[in-house]
Amino acid sequence: QVQLVESGGGLVQAGDSLRLSCAASGGTFRLYALHWFRQAPGKEREFVARINWPAGSTYYADSVKGRFTISSDYAKNTVYLQINSLKPDDTAVYYCAASTDLRMRYDYWGQGTQVTVSS
Repeated sequence: QVQLVESGGGLVQAGDSLRLSCAASGGTFRLYALHWFRQAPGKEREFVARINWPAGSTYYADSVKGRFTISSDYAKNTVYLQINSLKPDDTAVYYCAASTDLRMRYDYWGQGTQVTVSS
């Protein structure tokens, strides 16, 4: 069983930067990839970025390329999402998810962290 705990969200102004964290625990040896998703009010959850574990290959949704950076600290079992030049449209609950094999199913989810961007 893998537990994921997100942190780092908050209320920020447009143009600010934010770094979200997702700490994994309990069975991290099973990790194959970690993902970030977000869900804005009234919208479906959408994929944001993925990082393979521990190799570090990264993938991004086209909508966030250039402003979002996913990274990891293997020693801390933590994945980060750096968000620059925040926009009100980035307002959402950001979730971390874990895959345990190459089928890339989302086997585990965190509880999410709220990011609110004011204009």
